[in-house]
Amino acid sequence: VQLQASGGGLVQAGGALRLSCVASASIFSSYRIAWFRQPPGLEREFVAAISGNGGFIDYADSVKGRFTISRDNTKNTGYLQMNRLKPEDTAVYLCAASSPPYGLVRSKASYDYWGQGTLVTVSS
Repeated sequence: VQLQASGGGLVQAGGALRLSCVASASIFSSYRIAWFRQPPGLEREFVAAISGNGGFIDYADSVKGRFTISRDNTKNTGYLQMNRLKPEDTAVYLCAASSPPYGLVRSKASYDYWGQGTLVTVSS
């Protein structure tokens, strides 16, 4: 499975961006997908995850109420809508997937497939 993330860029604080993650999976709806981010010089951290049918969603506390994860299984695509961006949201954002889903939703070790990442820079 190949994942292609896009949609990053430079935005001012308070602005918004929408990230997309297109998967080559033949049965995309069987994959749990997630977004992680890696700020400069820091560890990769969990942002959000969504189950295959969209019935389960989880967010990191730092983005809850500002970010929305969604998916369109007819397009093999996952999304991360990011609103009210803050400078501390600056990071490379990566999408990840696993099928069948296993392990802890927020753990990097629970995902077998990773995209290449897209850079989000939020200026103050």
